[in-house]
Amino acid sequence: MSRHIQVTFDAHDPRALSIFWRDVLGYVHPAPPGVELAEGADTVAAWDDFLERTGVPEEQRNSASALEDPDGSGPRLFFQQVPEDKVAKNRVHLDVRAAPGLEGEARMVALEAECDRLVALGATRVRRHEPDPPLSGGFIVMTDPEGNEFCLD
Repeated sequence: MSRHIQVTFDAHDPRALSIFWRDVLGYVHPAPPGVELAEGADTVAAWDDFLERTGVPEEQRNSASALEDPDGSGPRLFFQQVPEDKVAKNRVHLDVRAAPGLEGEARMVALEAECDRLVALGATRVRRHEPDPPLSGGFIVMTDPEGNEFCLD
């Protein structure tokens, strides 16, 4: 029997980091429990209203955030607030599959275009790895706004 997974990120600012990854992956913030939202409604604002209405103190309202794949096929992402800074390289990281089916120069052009888009969202480019067939099609190492490594693959 297979299991569903959730990928959890430690963060100083769970809301901001979840918004970054929402925009990277095309994921969505789920609606608050028991809240029906109109199509196109601002889910982040709905969470603000929900947390205020349920009496969550303001200083605790950014303690967590979550994202879901709107197609239901990808893992849920969860962002939890922690006080400590990131101090070492990730032992696990995400590979953002931005150029499936492409090879050679076409692949690298697509990865560079996606890299530019993600830098505009707040990511940092770390280094580019050139294609090395047959084992590597080439990829770009990046970090999210809180320094978590990921690859454009």
